[in-house]
Amino acid sequence: MVTYAATLDVPRRIVEFLARLLATQRRRIGTPRGSRALGPFRQAVLVLRWFRERGCVHCLARDAGVSQATGYRYLHKGINVLADQAPGLHEILKVCQESGITHVILDGTLIECDRVAGVRENGNDLWFSQKHKAFGGNVQFLAAPDGTPLWVSEVEPGSTPDITAARIYVLPTLYRAAAEGLPTLADKGYSGAGIGIHVPVRRPKVQTEQALHADTRTTNVLIRDLRALGERTAAELKERWRALQRVTLSPSRIGDIARAALVLNGNWK
Repeated sequence: MVTYAATLDVPRRIVEFLARLLATQRRRIGTPRGSRALGPFRQAVLVLRWFRERGCVHCLARDAGVSQATGYRYLHKGINVLADQAPGLHEILKVCQESGITHVILDGTLIECDRVAGVRENGNDLWFSQKHKAFGGNVQFLAAPDGTPLWVSEVEPGSTPDITAARIYVLPTLYRAAAEGLPTLADKGYSGAGIGIHVPVRRPKVQTEQALHADTRTTNVLIRDLRALGERTAAELKERWRALQRVTLSPSRIGDIARAALVLNGNWK
């Protein structure tokens, strides 16, 4: 065996932030000091390596000097304490209103995962997205006008359309926010979402965009331009926290993993 030194490309304050959360959780459940194979700091490094490098848990556990089972247990606990720090939808919309944000951007993304069992009523795979031609989970998120990620929903199977997932997790609350002066911008996948959710108007079938009225085309351009920065939100999270590019844990954990990445991302700057 040959050992070598490596550097985790994450600001130290993020490692310390997660280590404090883990230490607090250990004190809360009454874990005796020195009874764990890894201290909070080394456990935080293991968790952040998984998020940042998308490494296999077996390798991370080996490097940390613990068993694979212990490595998985430490990883899941790290995900849990981070996800618990994610802001709720009502909380984040209240902050947006108080800070004078003009609008929020709603979008969805598919977080890929390994093939899992599950069949829809029509016989198709539950977790397979026909749109993306891949297995994964549908996650909804909100972004600020400058593209800053604000909120992430629970996960729905990949076959779930964005509009359906949005109706489950976010639209009722967005209606109330819109009535109070905070509208939402979204893409055409959310057509018919309701009052206060502004989406581009679809062009008539087998016709070009020029078939729309000039005012409608102008409105579409404005909505697209204002949404442009929000479009990069999911890409930013997936690129910085590469575990989101393909989740190898249970797909039911995708929502928690995405919220944990949101919390880490908020502490990056």
